[in-house]
Amino acid sequence: MADFSADHKIRPGKILCIGKNYALHAAEMRSQVPKAPVVFLKPSTALVRDGGAVILPALSEDVHHEVELVAVIGQCAHNVSEHDALSFVEGYAVGLDMTARDLQDAAKRKGHPWSVSKGFDTFAPLGTVVSARDVPDPQDLELALTVNGINRQRAHTSAMVFSVAALVAWCSSIFTLEPGDLLYTGTPHGVGPVHAGDLLVATCTGLPPLRVRVRREAV
Repeated sequence: MADFSADHKIRPGKILCIGKNYALHAAEMRSQVPKAPVVFLKPSTALVRDGGAVILPALSEDVHHEVELVAVIGQCAHNVSEHDALSFVEGYAVGLDMTARDLQDAAKRKGHPWSVSKGFDTFAPLGTVVSARDVPDPQDLELALTVNGINRQRAHTSAMVFSVAALVAWCSSIFTLEPGDLLYTGTPHGVGPVHAGDLLVATCTGLPPLRVRVRREAV
């Protein structure tokens, strides 16, 4: 496994996230599989690294885990082709897209954006990044998540509706992707609630595991 020397210096200008990118997850969310990628953003302040803590905000009573493969952009990309897209990815990591599901559901009912439900501090845990050279095929990986040692999510990245290459190409047609930007590529089925004291362990083939504890926001 390559030494990704810049890993500790990651300061993303953008954290791009993809919704409904596994058909079974779309079904459990009572949604249709999208015809084009569903993209939303998280602020850089949502980032928390391996060994850190996810803080449950006072505004939510129903925070869910969502394990994901994360691609780290290595060079500026604008309107790149799907064929060339992976050459703009410098590394990969396993991550979690934490979601205040009650706030998201309320926003959906009102037709409002998801920013609040997705953007709290610590809502984008990120594992150790490894070089893309050590991930020959991002569509040939197994993602998994355990909560207190109990399996909650497990799926293969071949089940993505849109591949990593397709997502990079699509996002680059909307936003100029810059070095250090993070692309969370969507979660498989099995999402569920977390509680204070839980230990979340996210894994992905060939990548270091991500471990975070869950804590309640101090009042």
